[in-house]
Amino acid sequence: MTSNYGKVDILWLDGGWVRPFHTIDQSVEWQRTIKVEQDIDMDKIGTMARKNQPGIIVVDRTVPGKWENYVTPEQAVPEHALPIPWESCITMGDSFSYVPNDNYKSSQKIIETLVKIISRGGNYLMNIAPGPNGDYDAIVYERLKEISGWMDKNQSAVFATRSISPYHNGNFYYTQSKDGKTVNIFHLNDQSNYESPSILNFTIPENFKPKSLKILGLKNKIQWKKTRNSIEISLPKERNQLKYSTVIQITQ
Repeated sequence: MTSNYGKVDILWLDGGWVRPFHTIDQSVEWQRTIKVEQDIDMDKIGTMARKNQPGIIVVDRTVPGKWENYVTPEQAVPEHALPIPWESCITMGDSFSYVPNDNYKSSQKIIETLVKIISRGGNYLMNIAPGPNGDYDAIVYERLKEISGWMDKNQSAVFATRSISPYHNGNFYYTQSKDGKTVNIFHLNDQSNYESPSILNFTIPENFKPKSLKILGLKNKIQWKKTRNSIEISLPKERNQLKYSTVIQITQ
């Protein structure tokens, strides 16, 4: 399993009901329904995987211990940043498996979910189920094209970023670069179609001293002023080009 397929990054076991009885959390309703003990000897499996693939991440879902390297909230986003590695597993449609004419989420909703996840330090695992012929519904390709267009303009605020306090303040969500020199602020409005306002006011992280500011996706120079720990920016009429969010990137 881990020796004949080249480099394997993650061993992700989607079977939380397959577990020893002593790992059952009685406070979790679905775990209380487990009636058959299934101890698959995770120490043996995990040790073998690490021997074949040094550095592999193992996720024995919902079974706490050394083989649950990160936690996996399903169809949900935690309300706050978590002090442990985590990843939200969320379907693009309503179902994890293929359903004809499934109710697929809008690109607006998917991007809003992505922003909320990364602002709280998590990863977004989006499930897309292929049909009987191995292909996706046409609407899936439409969604992926729209998301990739947004990502082309805003990837520097998404990839390889970290969470930073205040994480989330009203309609503003924060990330920072790995070196801490850049802070990204995402403005959302949770409407079906995003419209960027002409004026935005937001707080900045404590002790952050901004020297430059830009709006990702716009070439225009942005007018802005800092007052104590907040910034006000005036957006040009070209702001109507912005889809799904306004992404402000400030550097100190």
